[in-house]
Amino acid sequence: MQFSIIIPVYNRPDEITELLESLVVTEYDQPFEVVIIEDGSSISCKEVVEVFASKITISYYFKENSGPGDSRNFGMKVAKGDYYIIFDSDCIIPKQYLGEVAAELQSQYVDCFGGPDAALDSFSDVQKAINFAMTSFLTTGGIRGGSEKVNKFQPRSFNMGISKIAFEASKGFGNIHPGEDPDLSIRLWKLGYQTRLFSKAFVYHKRRIDWGKFTVQVTKFGKARPILNSWYPEFNKLTFFFPTVFILGFCGALFVLLWGILFPIYCYTAYFLAVFLVASWQNKNLKIGFLSLIAVYKQFTGYGVGFLKSYIKVILLNQKPELAFPELFFKSKS
Repeated sequence: MQFSIIIPVYNRPDEITELLESLVVTEYDQPFEVVIIEDGSSISCKEVVEVFASKITISYYFKENSGPGDSRNFGMKVAKGDYYIIFDSDCIIPKQYLGEVAAELQSQYVDCFGGPDAALDSFSDVQKAINFAMTSFLTTGGIRGGSEKVNKFQPRSFNMGISKIAFEASKGFGNIHPGEDPDLSIRLWKLGYQTRLFSKAFVYHKRRIDWGKFTVQVTKFGKARPILNSWYPEFNKLTFFFPTVFILGFCGALFVLLWGILFPIYCYTAYFLAVFLVASWQNKNLKIGFLSLIAVYKQFTGYGVGFLKSYIKVILLNQKPELAFPELFFKSKS
């Protein structure tokens, strides 16, 4: 079995350097290829790719900007392997990664998998705090951090794999972004394919992000979910409403303080205290514990508000998603 590693990139040659450096030293001894898709960048990574051409099997393609999902589809169409592994450009790959994936596929084959993410010691404190917010059992249930307590895992495209057969049957990613990952997972399920979490196949995900970008990102996540719910109502879950309920409840807790009702705010205080203590303990750093409070608050606020806006427009007012939130949709160019 030959893996084709698919990496879309947009104006990030420095990230591609780090990612390719990590792939050069992989401990996997079977042939694999790397396919770089430049998604209409104004800052090219072609020269970086040329440096690595003598070290690994690698190809480079430039195309008009059409978003990460369409660029991944383009890469899978030109790839030569039987199984595609997809990374974001801001990932660093552990030496054992490909070996772990191969072992999982040999022991219990699946046509689509996803892996968790982790933080390196070299990451900034903000990056580590955001990583905690995105992976902790206190926030996302630990799913992106490696929990296996899910029946049907929805892989995320910063670290996922899909067979050539499943890609061709599903036609790959749609034009919504974000949200293209769960959209693909659900379409695969409806076609009869299975997805699974490979908990040991983790990557170091840098998340080149600041507080402002993080808020924009999680707000888009929130907007995308009611759209997916409208497309696939049979896969809707009450847990998708939790961030919105959390934020509305927090506002309510502050409001009832005016009448001296303290119990609701005590509950929120206990929750945020737990976030601070667990984040501080996991990172062995009180500053990261404090920054994690900010990250979790922004995560719930951004997602919750985005979800509420989208729920009102798409579900209650029955607006077309492409018209209600045009910023979430790319036009295919591949």
